[in-house]
Amino acid sequence: MESSDSQNKPASPDELPFVAPCKKLDTWASLRWLRTGWQDIKRAPKQSLTYGFIMLLISYFISAVTLLVGDVYLFSAMLSGFILMGPVLAIGLYSISCQLQKNIPPVLGYCLREGRRHIGNEIIFAAILLVVFLVWARAAAMLHVFFPVQVDPAWEDLLMFLGIGSAVGAIFAIIIFSTAAFSLPMIMDKKVDMVTAIVTSINAVLRNKLPMFIWACIIVACVLLGFLTAFIGLVVLLPLIGHATWHGYQETIDASQWSDHD
Repeated sequence: MESSDSQNKPASPDELPFVAPCKKLDTWASLRWLRTGWQDIKRAPKQSLTYGFIMLLISYFISAVTLLVGDVYLFSAMLSGFILMGPVLAIGLYSISCQLQKNIPPVLGYCLREGRRHIGNEIIFAAILLVVFLVWARAAAMLHVFFPVQVDPAWEDLLMFLGIGSAVGAIFAIIIFSTAAFSLPMIMDKKVDMVTAIVTSINAVLRNKLPMFIWACIIVACVLLGFLTAFIGLVVLLPLIGHATWHGYQETIDASQWSDHD
């Protein structure tokens, strides 16, 4: 009979599956992730809020560039790119939660080392998001053919234009969300390649559609609230989302077959 240690031992590279198993989530699992994420902020306020403050400065930098150039389309592009890069920027928050989980006093320097350690996978992930974003931008430009050309267009035509645009945008948003939901926390936690992490994330989202839809709505609501508070709310809300994402990954993905990082 095998011991429990041998059963929990990570599998060899040749025995690893293509996708990590995922658990079935209850409908309101995301609320539990928010509670545990808030606990992480209270346990490491300095480190978490420092991350949030950095995100605030980046947001103000984007706004300042837009004001100088005077191009609202540039602002939309830069802001969309910043939002798409959010999962990559949050890897330090995953590290803080991981350190707290192991009862290690979190150190920002360690978070930066984690970022450098996974720089290759981060570049791959960022490149994937960039391709999706460029296709999204191209699709948005092509959708202008549906915009009514009349001086006083009928509301039915406007509704059709908005409906088609929203539907296309929703498809790209679903792709990005499914790809980013759990992939980077898994990369930071285990010795796993980016393809396996992305497929694992997509699989987990598809098998937990309603709980993950609620989680996506919460993320959107937090980002909108941050915008409504002139980005100041992002100082707290972005760390909250980052910590909660880590706990969501821990609860959803069974990555025990992969080895931990040294």
